[in-house]
Amino acid sequence: MEVTLYHSPTCPYCKMAKDMLDKSGIKYKSVDVSASKKVAEGMIEKSGQMGVPVIFFGEEKVIGFDASSIEAGIKLAKKESK
Repeated sequence: MEVTLYHSPTCPYCKMAKDMLDKSGIKYKSVDVSASKKVAEGMIEKSGQMGVPVIFFGEEKVIGFDASSIEAGIKLAKKESK
């Protein structure tokens, strides 16, 4: 399962989401939406959201910092990787 975290470097909720993913040990792609307008537009098109963090666990998305939803996504990613 592909896991992707869309974030910005100044977002405290993004740091919290990144910390949860790091502690989980799952591999994920980290995408800084402040890197370019094209990257940000790609996230908006894919998620329908303009704010970060946005995390995709496969096709499942978590908008904002929702610890219980992130934890559920981590469990799903770990289950899929077995």
